[in-house]
Amino acid sequence: MTNPELCDPAVSVDLAPLTAELSAGALITEPDVVAAHSKDWALFCEVGTARALVRAACVEDVQATLRFASEHRIPVVPQGTRTGLSGAANAIDGAILLSVAKMDRVLAVDTVEMTCSVEPGIINQDLKRHLADFDLAYPPDPGSVAISSIGGNVATNAGGLCCVKYGVTRDYVRSLTVVLADGRITTVGRPTAKGVAGFELAGLFIGSEGSLGVIVEVTLELIPAIPEPLTAVGLFPDVVSASGAVCDFMATGARPPLLEFLDGRTLEVLNAYGDFGLPADAGAMLLVQSNGDGSHDAAVRELERFSAVAQECGATDVMFSDDPADSELLVAARRAVAPAMEKYASTHGGGELVDDVCVPRGRLREFFTRLVEIEAAHPEITISTCGHAGDGNMHPGVFFDAADPAAVEIAQHVFGEIMAAGLDLGGTITGEHGVGYLKREWLARELDPVSKEIHLGIKRALDPLGILNPGKMLASL
Repeated sequence: MTNPELCDPAVSVDLAPLTAELSAGALITEPDVVAAHSKDWALFCEVGTARALVRAACVEDVQATLRFASEHRIPVVPQGTRTGLSGAANAIDGAILLSVAKMDRVLAVDTVEMTCSVEPGIINQDLKRHLADFDLAYPPDPGSVAISSIGGNVATNAGGLCCVKYGVTRDYVRSLTVVLADGRITTVGRPTAKGVAGFELAGLFIGSEGSLGVIVEVTLELIPAIPEPLTAVGLFPDVVSASGAVCDFMATGARPPLLEFLDGRTLEVLNAYGDFGLPADAGAMLLVQSNGDGSHDAAVRELERFSAVAQECGATDVMFSDDPADSELLVAARRAVAPAMEKYASTHGGGELVDDVCVPRGRLREFFTRLVEIEAAHPEITISTCGHAGDGNMHPGVFFDAADPAAVEIAQHVFGEIMAAGLDLGGTITGEHGVGYLKREWLARELDPVSKEIHLGIKRALDPLGILNPGKMLASL
């Protein structure tokens, strides 16, 4: 969807007035540097040619950029560390790339309110380390925890490994300071633990992928330091029996901090990537942790419950350990899935599409039955699945020969079949990776007509010129 009000990408715009308003060195026009900042990790997403990159060092840089862009009707692509998987940070022809990665300070930690205020560029893992000195924790824990920024996590409502018990990014955002498309600044949310004054506007910006405003400060709610967990592993002959164990275990009222799924192919790829010593002959593995809210006995009981359920569902082996070294190794293996799959793809045709469907937990058996059928119908491609099973959030990876147009077409079809399966089962096309370019057409399939109108109405109200990340998330509505 094009916006006729936007500046023609071929028209030259004098950037000198913008340079004069920005911090020294913030505006970059060297083509190689701009190109290097023009995409995230997604494949098969459009990448345009931006006219400039702004590396914002402060809120005023963000405001100046948006005022200038609004005046000249230049599209703006907000960016963090560009670790996304949907193309949301990709350049648009003639756009200004607005990076807030340099704005990475912890501004305050309030141990009474149990909150912290941060700039959007701070890396999730760096924030966790900082909070450890206060015996506090920020739970959302995406697989990209060591490289993704808090601002990016908010923009996609990132989840991760420990969401079953502790929730996703949205559950911890108390307030946001946001610069709107015309450069005005506002704070949305609430300053207190409770508050219902007006609409919950902060929620609009969480998961909005830079389409409504640019986040320049985040106040997050915190919890006391999380107790060390015990870890259990369940091995299964196939993916359907493993997914059944997830359904039945969660139906007992269990709330483990972590419940992760890895199929047999994922285990093989991980063993080839690193010295993890994972079982090579399992059809699937469930990785479960429990901390019993600090009670060792409660944690043991929860894992004993998992063991019993797993065995009833056909597990070939179940084991658990209270050795922190075992836990660290297993979680490290889970976090290594993305680079391991990247390496696998590089030696198996170079093509990789990572899906992100989320289904009701009670329908995981049906989802995996469909997934087995999809793979059987398309022997030309390979599917490898891991995911946050406790949330019903699965990440099937589709691998193929990127140099073969026929294989690319089949892979994209399979990618769509997986999303369709998720929707058919009452799920969603994206649990945490976002829409971006990659799934913009599928968002139009998921939303009903009234919801589409509401989305577009909000977009028009906050960005009437349509300069913020056009052509992506809302483009097919």
